[in-house]
Amino acid sequence: MKIVKHSGDIVDFNPEKLKNSLLKSGAGKQEVETILQAIKSQVYDGISTKQIYKMAFALLKKTANSHAARYNLREAIRLLGPAGFFFEKYIARLFASEHYATVTNLTLQGKCVSHEIDVLVKKNHAIAMVECKYHVGRDAASDVKVPMYILSRFNDLKERQHAIFDKKDSILKCWIVTNNRFTVDAIDFAKCSGLNLLSWNYPEDNNLKTKNDNRYLYPVTCLTTLSISEKEKLLILDVILVKEIIHNSDCLEKIGLSPNRIKNVLKEASELCRYI
Repeated sequence: MKIVKHSGDIVDFNPEKLKNSLLKSGAGKQEVETILQAIKSQVYDGISTKQIYKMAFALLKKTANSHAARYNLREAIRLLGPAGFFFEKYIARLFASEHYATVTNLTLQGKCVSHEIDVLVKKNHAIAMVECKYHVGRDAASDVKVPMYILSRFNDLKERQHAIFDKKDSILKCWIVTNNRFTVDAIDFAKCSGLNLLSWNYPEDNNLKTKNDNRYLYPVTCLTTLSISEKEKLLILDVILVKEIIHNSDCLEKIGLSPNRIKNVLKEASELCRYI
């Protein structure tokens, strides 16, 4: 049976791949098997992966909101747009979870011109600039032109000292982060040039997906018990991560939620971050 991907490519339906993604949501084996059989009975030749995803999401939500939230991670990160400003804040939180000092949205003077930098991080006296490449479309990829361009900016900035964390800081490293993926040429160029890359699926064992699952860095846009407008209000309040709600439930009152709604949101958040 053939299915249609987001990109328009036509591929074979792979039940095993779907099963693995369902298991990663945290649902039990029996629950996953039941969901898989239900989806198999509704799949038809030419169905889109988007429709399959919607079916899986709805069925997971019936088992537990947190399962659906975890399954929704990639889409949740995409919802940190459309401008990408909240994606930059999210990436800063990710580095902070790894004991980096962080600062966002600085303009620094290079040797030749000034540059707006998304995130700057510091650890063990080494400072790195982090450039975030946010894509609205799921199938968009950052090609080789991205690291080539950012390398030129990095080279211009590392020629001077800057007032970032201290008065005279030097930028020694450079990261490029995207919510989607990098092309093979982009990865090869970055490796050759000493640039660090981070995407949804790269590096293989330490990417956005694995970092989320290992450290519970789920964005608030994951939560299924909140509306889109409520999620946006939390982001504006600088509440970026689900775990921040657990430690500061007052923010849910600030966006107008009733006590019963707050209870439901906190239950989902606790299950998602395994704070039970």
